[in-house]
Amino acid sequence: MAKKPKTPIKPETRLVTAGRDSQAYHGFVNPPVYHASTVLYPTAEDQVAHRSRYQYGRRGTPTSEALENALAELEGEGCAGVALLPSGLAAISTALLAAAGAGDHILVTDSVYRPTRTFCDGVFKRLGVETTYYDPLIGADIAKLFRPNTRAVFVEAPGSQSFEMQDIPAIAKAAHDKGVLVLMDNTWASSLYFRAFAKGVDLSIQAGTKYIGGHSDIMFGCVSANVKTLPTLKNTVYTMGLCVGPDDMYLALHGLRTLGVRLARHYESGLRVARWLAQRPEVLRVLHPALESDPGHAIWKRDFTGACGLFSIVLKPCSQSAVYAFMNELALFGMGFSWGGFESLVILFDCAEYRTATKWAPGGPTLRFHIGLEDADDLIADLEAGFAALAAVK
Repeated sequence: MAKKPKTPIKPETRLVTAGRDSQAYHGFVNPPVYHASTVLYPTAEDQVAHRSRYQYGRRGTPTSEALENALAELEGEGCAGVALLPSGLAAISTALLAAAGAGDHILVTDSVYRPTRTFCDGVFKRLGVETTYYDPLIGADIAKLFRPNTRAVFVEAPGSQSFEMQDIPAIAKAAHDKGVLVLMDNTWASSLYFRAFAKGVDLSIQAGTKYIGGHSDIMFGCVSANVKTLPTLKNTVYTMGLCVGPDDMYLALHGLRTLGVRLARHYESGLRVARWLAQRPEVLRVLHPALESDPGHAIWKRDFTGACGLFSIVLKPCSQSAVYAFMNELALFGMGFSWGGFESLVILFDCAEYRTATKWAPGGPTLRFHIGLEDADDLIADLEAGFAALAAVK
């Protein structure tokens, strides 16, 4: 988009316009997809002095530049730049590597995405970085866990699978008072529904595989950084040789344009299905911070402007075979990992085996749902059939 509007525009409009410069691409709406490695210089003097807007495919192309600019604009004030990574986990691990090194200590929420935990307990431990897991509800009391060598706090709100809501501003203030960085996995809300930098986050991470892509067909991640953290982040990405394929970058840009309407539908349908589930006699409780009954609702309402289609439920005690019968009966809910695509999903999970700072004892079997773009009435009817199958076995 060459022309700039004369008045401020809303985030939904930015999704359509950010990162676009049709005049630079002969009037075409979308930027071209550059499949590139070598960049040729016109003269020896230019090559030796690296005088070129682009130097090598891994270091950036017009395609990557368009995506980075769009994502940075959506993050809003406080974002100095964005790094693109080949998956959500690559984005998480790269951000952590940029924040801490040998001899350092980090704090990670006990409700974190499990592969993040695996990275900390494996690669980071081998590199000499010590990880302490903390209660996601700790808030400002996290200050009591800081050590002289604490370099970073990793937050995720709501928690992965268990959906505890963290008080990010309180944690960020305590961290910054000690010179500690705050990293956040912001995949659930995205920058559309949670302004990470305005809440004190230094490095905001998203698995673009989820809602940015939106169609379950790419692997992509991104890390947005403030002025303080951007140079180290970019250097870490470059020296590790990390880059995203041009087609995945194009698909991420493609998905970004419809994120506003898709996420609004996921939010609306997800909340409707969650409320229906909360009334079911088979359900002990629904774990969804946008529900008024959720313990984290007040924080969600204060800090977030929306929700997505991902939440969990706790079933009343029943046999494993009854749970399997419920899941196997569903026709519109696929059983697969990831989420954020147009399709609805369900998985069975149990956090008890890996939680260390908190105890996971929900009182019954737990299922995580992703509510897709199907008609909510159809999804509810499908779930009703699932509960009938559960009752038949129970």
